[in-house]
Amino acid sequence: MPGRRPLRRSAAGAIVAIIAALVLAADQCVKYLTITYLPLQEPVPVLGEFLQWYYVRNPGAAFSLGADVTWIFTIALAVVAVVIVWKAFGLRSRLWAVVLGGLLGGVLGNLGDRLFREPGFGVGHVVDMISMPWMLPAIFNVADVFIVTGMISVALLVVLGLRFDGTRERDHEHPVVENDEDAEAAAIAEDAEIEAARAEESAPLPDEPEASAGATTSDGR
Repeated sequence: MPGRRPLRRSAAGAIVAIIAALVLAADQCVKYLTITYLPLQEPVPVLGEFLQWYYVRNPGAAFSLGADVTWIFTIALAVVAVVIVWKAFGLRSRLWAVVLGGLLGGVLGNLGDRLFREPGFGVGHVVDMISMPWMLPAIFNVADVFIVTGMISVALLVVLGLRFDGTRERDHEHPVVENDEDAEAAAIAEDAEIEAARAEESAPLPDEPEASAGATTSDGR
C-alpha cells in the first residue's frame, strides 16, 4: 500500500506548535495544582507505593545533580528549544512533527520554571511532584515525561531511517538485486551477451565476388 504523501511544511509546523502548546499547558496546570494544594516534601499516596505525589523544588537535573549550576540547565534547555523550532521549519513528516512537538512542550515547561520561578530569573527551581519509588528514586513532572519519551522516540526514528522530509533512508539507496534467482538470471543474460559479441567478432567475412567471365584485363586484352 503506498504511503501517505508528506505534509506541507506549514502543516507540520502547525502540528509541532499545537502539540507543544498542549504539553506546556498540561505541565503548567499540574504544577499550579501542585503548588496550590500539595504540602512541600510530604508524600501523598495515590496508588500506595506504586504512585505518589511528592512536591519538591529541584534546582538541578535528575537526582538534584548540578544544583549549584542551575544556569547551565537553563542555557541547555534554551538551546534545545531553539534547535527544535529551527528544525520544525523543514519538517514534512507527521511522526517527526508529533515527536518534536511533545519534546518542545516538555522543554518549554521546564525552561519556564528556570526563567520565572524562585529564586530568580535563569536560576529558578523546577517543580516536581510525581514519585514512583518502586521504579525510580527520582521525582519528576509532566514535562520530564515528554522529554524522556521524546528523546527515546527521536532515537527510534533515526534508527528506522525516517527523514524530516517524510522519506526513508532506503528510498535514497541504489536499487539492488532482490534475491539469488534475479542475480543468477542477470549473470546468465550478461554471459549470453558476451558470447554473442565474441561470435560476431570471430565470424569469417563473406568471399569477394569472382570476376565475371570475359572481363577484360587492365591492358584491354
